[in-house]
Amino acid sequence: MRLSIQALLAWLLPERAALYCRSSVWLTGCAELKRRTRGIQESGAFLLGHKRGARREIAQFLFYDDIDETCFVNGIVEFDGRKLGRVWKYCRENSMKVVADVHVHPRGYGQSPSDQHNPIIAEAGHFALILPHYASAQVLPGHIGIYEYLGNRRWRDHSRSGKRIFRVA
Repeated sequence: MRLSIQALLAWLLPERAALYCRSSVWLTGCAELKRRTRGIQESGAFLLGHKRGARREIAQFLFYDDIDETCFVNGIVEFDGRKLGRVWKYCRENSMKVVADVHVHPRGYGQSPSDQHNPIIAEAGHFALILPHYASAQVLPGHIGIYEYLGNRRWRDHSRSGKRIFRVA
């Protein structure tokens, strides 16, 4: 009986994760990332949604190559920063903000030196997510990279914190 009461309380009073996404949005977006990799190149997206206090809620994926069609020519993310204006315009028109970003790696979910030195959004508090194996394996918190940008090319790795930081439900 005690276990079921604990489970019920956890469901009724969930921990407030810093980042949240409905499972249908997350799984559909991750499937599209996987498709776009063709199993041979990286793929990525801006994660758009709303900030509610300290919580960021993901509502939509805006794929990098829909904004910068040449960003994967060399197989890795090389987003042209001059095209960020398109992202901001899209956000204004749809009353959203960039709340995080996500991209895939061919193997693990660790940050590369390029990831660490070239954040897509260089704003303290921004979350960058990394999906391993071209998003073809597990894509849920606890199995992905979760990195918080601290500024000045410094990051905090929350990957092991999984659902405490990023909740998909």
